[in-house]
Amino acid sequence: MEMGATCMIPMLLMWLFFLLFVCPLGGLSEANYLIGTGSYDITGPAADVNMMGYANSDQIASGIHFRLRARTFIVGDPNDSGSRVVFVNLDACMASQLVTIKVLERLKSRYGGLYNEKNVAISGIHTHAGPGGYLQYIIYIVTSLGFVRQSFDVIVDGIEKSIIQAHDNLRPGSIYINTGELLDAGVNRSPSAYLNDPPDEQARYKYNVDKDMTLLKFVDAEWGPVGSFNWFATHGTSMSRTNPLISGDNKGAAARFMEDWYSQKSGGSPTSESSKSIGTNYNANSLSQQYKINSSMTPSVEESLYKIAASHKSTGGKFSERLISVSSRVRGSTGNGGKTQFVAAFCQSNCGDVSPNVLGAFCTDTGLPCDFNHSTCNGKNEMCYGRGPGYPDEFASTRIIGERQFEKAIDLFNSASEQLSGKINYRHVYLDFSKLEVNLPPAAPGDSESVVKTCPAAMGFAFAAGTTDGPGAFDFKQGDNNGNPFWKLVRDVLRTPTKEQIDCQKPKPILLDTGEMSLPYPWAPAILPIQILRIGQLAILSVPGEFTTMAGRRLREAVKKTFLTGENGGSGSNIHVVIAGLTNTYSQYITTFEEYEIQRYEGASTLYGPHTLSAYIQEFKKLALAMVNGDNVDEGPTPPDLLDQQIGLLPPVVVDMTPLGVNFGDIKEDVPKNASYKKEEIVEVTFWSSCPRNDLMTEGTFSLIEFLQPNGDWSPAYDDDDFCLRFKWSRPASLSPYSYATIQWEIPQAATAGVYRIRHFNAAKTLSGSLEHFTGISSAFVVI
Repeated sequence: MEMGATCMIPMLLMWLFFLLFVCPLGGLSEANYLIGTGSYDITGPAADVNMMGYANSDQIASGIHFRLRARTFIVGDPNDSGSRVVFVNLDACMASQLVTIKVLERLKSRYGGLYNEKNVAISGIHTHAGPGGYLQYIIYIVTSLGFVRQSFDVIVDGIEKSIIQAHDNLRPGSIYINTGELLDAGVNRSPSAYLNDPPDEQARYKYNVDKDMTLLKFVDAEWGPVGSFNWFATHGTSMSRTNPLISGDNKGAAARFMEDWYSQKSGGSPTSESSKSIGTNYNANSLSQQYKINSSMTPSVEESLYKIAASHKSTGGKFSERLISVSSRVRGSTGNGGKTQFVAAFCQSNCGDVSPNVLGAFCTDTGLPCDFNHSTCNGKNEMCYGRGPGYPDEFASTRIIGERQFEKAIDLFNSASEQLSGKINYRHVYLDFSKLEVNLPPAAPGDSESVVKTCPAAMGFAFAAGTTDGPGAFDFKQGDNNGNPFWKLVRDVLRTPTKEQIDCQKPKPILLDTGEMSLPYPWAPAILPIQILRIGQLAILSVPGEFTTMAGRRLREAVKKTFLTGENGGSGSNIHVVIAGLTNTYSQYITTFEEYEIQRYEGASTLYGPHTLSAYIQEFKKLALAMVNGDNVDEGPTPPDLLDQQIGLLPPVVVDMTPLGVNFGDIKEDVPKNASYKKEEIVEVTFWSSCPRNDLMTEGTFSLIEFLQPNGDWSPAYDDDDFCLRFKWSRPASLSPYSYATIQWEIPQAATAGVYRIRHFNAAKTLSGSLEHFTGISSAFVVI
């Protein structure tokens, strides 16, 4: 009887978990799709490379806040092997045409025509804290000293591997969709432009930014939930323009929080943010540097430490470790009887004018709000900055905005009840946006349609002013419709825009005529992809740029209306239309015609002139109509592959060195003697190290927190993938072959009290060009 009662408790808990997390409201529905998820590390070089996003030449990567990942879902028709869609969410600033081209080439080589430009979407979350140099057009790689092959390769490799994982994980399952409001994760950073939109249009909406999050819940027919992807509009600018640490910003943080939440709900380790395991190989290093015995330890802890040291001494006396892998964070790996790891992605939408710095924009000199129309302080833009909810701590702001998205995602995930059903479909076309003809509807009753054209790409003066998330420099300001005579002279050295181009782009005063600059190769894109992926009553609009709030609303409404009124008209009034921003390639911003007239940063960065949005709406309506009618579309002109023309000026790593008598991995600054720390305090250790460009430690880590188990074994607790751990790299001088690795651990409340130590992994480049991997280990310390 006692045994039976004891067994009933875990059985009841198992069924409770099943009901809460596996069965959506209304019960478990029949699997109607094949679903697969995957995830892979795309963290680029953590040293020397300029960050992509702010175009600040001084923002050079020098460490890792947390790692970047490519997360993928594939949905297929179980009765039609050729009917599939693939969506990849990148912890990167944006997608890249060149990355997309090379990924598709690899997929064709591996799978034939199964995955191609029509049914594969690759989308960026818009973090401004990832290494640059992976796009192919000059304007986007100037500050990174041109093309950075290492940045490019790791992204292409990671996307391919995440898709392979999702393909290999395809199993019968169901998809549930849910939407809800998230009120405190974004504000309009260009409200004066929004106020130029028609008043009656503004009156239809409660807010001047979109507050809706749309979430998909992927449920395997056997295993239960295996993934969650959502779309919500807010910029990846919680981390500032001076931040040097690689970071997924608020959306990357939200993804980690949700993946760790689900891991813990399904039995993850209470010691860490997610359970981990480390594989190692032993070679050679000083034992005295590997295990430091701290005199503050209790006798039992000290005895355990000596036992560990003695066991390694008996195997040869010296060793170093090459990190092979980190754990269950290899999201596509299988375990638990073959079940894939849970993948959570926080995707970007029409974030063009949406800032996560929700406290508003203030002047750093006076503390007063910035000028409303121009975002200036005493006429200058340099001192006007938006403040996040954790101000002045950007890490806190990133965490808070990430947590807000994560918490809303949990709410939508747990209450999702609407099941997607219906066909899988897709349409894709390449368009030359430098010369598209656009038919504008009549301006008034009785008027006829007018035909206008888009323009070759150009950037306005307000582009150089930046935004309240990252101000520019010099005397540029937002809302400038005139330009400056001095900067026009500077512009003309590069290229003087023609009268035709000036008239086409009006009222934008042209600062850079990028669409007509082609030396040594094109400065800006002309041919862009647009795409619709359809899963039942969900339509995903893949757009190659950043739509503002109202621009996105107009596009969604136009496409939804086309679906509902077209021949064989869609799936009824409950069709969901989401915008996947920064997808497949990048072409900056898309504002409404009215916002363009104001020439805030977003209008000045709308490349193809005032009718850019109208062109998108016209062409997306064509795609939607072709989809509902079952018509094929012309593929359009092929975008260029400029890989062979790329120029990269980033110097290579020549050699890594340490001072005489010092080994790589030796401690430079250890934890204090008799060290003990409380939760939320910061532990810091500095090691003699080498340039992290030598080995990106893909699916590995540069830093590791280990926990001493009662049996004397050290187990991994936190690594590069965790929000609480920061790896900071530096040189004593810019050309020095010496370098340091400082690892900071902000002890989370969830950490188990006990004995810990910090480890550092890296690889040094020798004079011969070979790599020597090494490790360093701090003294043990206590968390109380």
